[in-house]
Amino acid sequence: MTSVIGSRVVREDAWGKVFGQAQYPADLNLPGQIYGVVLRSPHSHARILSMDVRKARELPGVAAVLTAADVPRNSHGVLYRDQPVLVAEHIRMVGDPLLAVGAESLELAREAAGLVEIEYEPLPALFDTEEAMRPGASPLHPEVHGLSNVFYHLPVVKGDLNKGWEIADVVVERDYSTQMVDHAFLQPEAVLAHVDARGNLVIQVSTQYPHYDRGEIAHALGIKVSRVQVKTLSIGGSFGGREDISLQLIAAMLAYKTLRPVKMENSREESFYSHCKRHPMSMHYKTGATRQGKLVALEARIVGDAGAYASWSPNILRKAAIHATGPYEIPHLRVDSYAVFTNNPWTGAMRGFGAAQPVLAYESQMDILAQELGLSPLEIRLRNIFRTGSVTATGQLLSGSVGLEECLQKVAPFLRQEEDKE
Repeated sequence: MTSVIGSRVVREDAWGKVFGQAQYPADLNLPGQIYGVVLRSPHSHARILSMDVRKARELPGVAAVLTAADVPRNSHGVLYRDQPVLVAEHIRMVGDPLLAVGAESLELAREAAGLVEIEYEPLPALFDTEEAMRPGASPLHPEVHGLSNVFYHLPVVKGDLNKGWEIADVVVERDYSTQMVDHAFLQPEAVLAHVDARGNLVIQVSTQYPHYDRGEIAHALGIKVSRVQVKTLSIGGSFGGREDISLQLIAAMLAYKTLRPVKMENSREESFYSHCKRHPMSMHYKTGATRQGKLVALEARIVGDAGAYASWSPNILRKAAIHATGPYEIPHLRVDSYAVFTNNPWTGAMRGFGAAQPVLAYESQMDILAQELGLSPLEIRLRNIFRTGSVTATGQLLSGSVGLEECLQKVAPFLRQEEDKE
C-alpha cells in the first residue's frame, strides 16, 4: 500500500481505453446472432387482462416471442425475489418488462413487439410514500412482503431522548427531501448471450455482480449454476446501477430458447425505464443543542421510496439510519428509517448507498443551529465532531484513524477568510 499512496499508478485498463482496444458488450457480435428487444409497460399500476402475440410470432424473421409463461421460475432480486423476469399479470411500474422478442434484425424485433395486442385494467397508483404507508393502502407485494408497503424499518436509539430535550437550550426542527436520480452512465445496458458447444450458457455483459447474475440466470431458467458462465467486459460507467441484473436474464432466455446467439442493447430511453434509481428520501429532523454549541439530542425520521421492487432498499435505508447523525457526537437520539413500496420506478444502489441523502439534513441542521447560537459553521462543527474515543449512534467506539479534526483545522484559515469577506 505504501508504494501506491502518493505515487503515480498506471491504471490496469488505461491502455485499452485510451487506444480504443477495450471491448464493451455493444462491440461484440457472433455469426448467426439475432437481436432482442423488450416490450415494457406504459402503466404505473395495472393488471394484464389479455395478451395476443400471434401477429408478432407470425412475422417473417421472428425467432421467438417470450412471455411470462415461458419463464420456468419467474422471479429475481438481490435480497428478495419479488421482481418478475416478465410480468404475468400484475404491473407495478412504468417500464415493467412484459415480453421479449428475438428477430433477425433490431428493426424487425421492434416491429414485432409493436404488433402485440395487450388489454390492461388500470389500477389506482401510489406515488407518495406517506400515502403508501397509511393503514388500508393497497399492498403492492402481498405474496412476498405481506399486507404493508412498509417492508423495512430500522430504529437506532442511544441514551435518553427526553433527557436530551430537557438540557437543550436551542431546538431546530425542519423537513428535508432529496429527489430521484438516474445513474446516466455513458454505456447503456448491452449483452451478448449464446449457448456453447457443451450446452452451457455464456453471457458477456458489463456487470458489477457476475456471480449474482450467474445464480439468477440459473434460477430463472431452472438449470444448474455450473451451466452458466458470466463474463464481465469493460464497464462504461456504473455507480451502482449495474448491481441489479438487467438484460442478462432475457438475453439468456432467448438464447436458451432459440439456440442462437442473442444481442441486446438498450437505447438511452430504454435504459432510463429499465434500471434502478437513487432513492428519494423524505427526512424530518429535530436537533437540540446547548448554549455552548454542544449537540445533546436528535430525533429523525427517514422514509426512502423503494419504488416498485425491493432491490437493495433494506441495506440502503439501514445505511441512512446509521449515518443519520453525520460525523457528530450526540448523546441522546432516536432515528427511525423506513423503506416503502410505491408505483414509482424501483430504486437501488447508487454511489453513497444511502449515506449521501441524510447529509442534506444533518449539515443543514448544523448551519441553522450555528446561526441560532451566534457561532460560525466551522466552530459548531469543531465542538461536536468525532474524535478518537468517540462513540457513534450505533455504539461503535472509534479507537483510531479519525482524521476529521485535523482536516477541518487544515482548511480553517481559508474558511475564516471567506467568513471575513461576508
